[in-house]
Amino acid sequence: MSPLNRWLSLAVVLLLSAPGAAQAQEYASDAPVRPPDTASLRTEPQAPLTQEGQLPPAATSVPESDGAILDGHLRYGAFLSGPGSLTFILHHSIMGALGGFFTQGIAHDFSFDRSSREAMLAGTLIGAGLGFGASAWWQFYNWVDRPMGYFGITNSVIGGMFAAGFMDMLSRDPSLLTWSAFLGAELGAWLTASIGGGQLPLNDGLLIASGGGWGLIYGALLLSVVHFSGSQLSGKTWTDSLLIAPGIGAMALALATMKYSPTPAQILRADLFGAGVGGVVLVLSALVLGGFNQPTPYVLAFLGSAGAITTVSLLWEEAAERPSMAPSGSGRSRAYRCVWW
Repeated sequence: MSPLNRWLSLAVVLLLSAPGAAQAQEYASDAPVRPPDTASLRTEPQAPLTQEGQLPPAATSVPESDGAILDGHLRYGAFLSGPGSLTFILHHSIMGALGGFFTQGIAHDFSFDRSSREAMLAGTLIGAGLGFGASAWWQFYNWVDRPMGYFGITNSVIGGMFAAGFMDMLSRDPSLLTWSAFLGAELGAWLTASIGGGQLPLNDGLLIASGGGWGLIYGALLLSVVHFSGSQLSGKTWTDSLLIAPGIGAMALALATMKYSPTPAQILRADLFGAGVGGVVLVLSALVLGGFNQPTPYVLAFLGSAGAITTVSLLWEEAAERPSMAPSGSGRSRAYRCVWW
């Protein structure tokens, strides 16, 4: 092929391919270009796994929500600080109102003249206001859980009974006895709040309340033993002793909470067994021996209930109710373990 023909052929090829190349360039310039996904190309450091194959707590923790934290709890509401706050405030408000009413009423012999009514009204309103203000201020700065709100009422009753019974041994002045009962009730409630704290554990509150109940029961049994043994007891002795006994039992088990920590189930179980065995022994022994006007049924009931409480508290093993699947010889040296020690 001559050089002229070669150049003509090349020119024809270029002319025929020029429109397609131009169109392809036009399409390439109009098509959107997708940027590369940088996230798929970047690697992030991962938290190391523990021996159990789980992420460490710091890697799985949920960030705390914004809000006021009070004693380690998230405070709710602008005024109340915990689920027991309302009970706590109502208790102190009503107790203050009743204290003001009865102290002023007894001091004026509950007369219906104007001065007496004014004194009772003022005492009620002032007592309610002081109780409301003090309790509202305290719960605003301290978390109040339900156990403290409920057991504060119980300890308030026990404190009022103890103060009234103790003061009745020294004086029979009605005004003094009323003030003593009121101050004792306030002291019992505020000792629960200050020493037990707003986060009073349920088992501690239940143990103290059980101590007050068993103090009353055992006090009545002991008085019955003495009375039916030939020593006649006056009504004042019965009243004072039964008012003081719950306070002694509650204080004894309040001190016991410093060393022992039984579960609520253990406390309720001991109360149930003690009351059941003691009641059955009392009734059966009275029927067999011919009546309740002798000391033997009360002695047997005392011993039966105390023995039932001791046996259930020391020998009941909760783990035996739900046996674990651990193989034999897993390292436990004893078949039973007492949680009281």
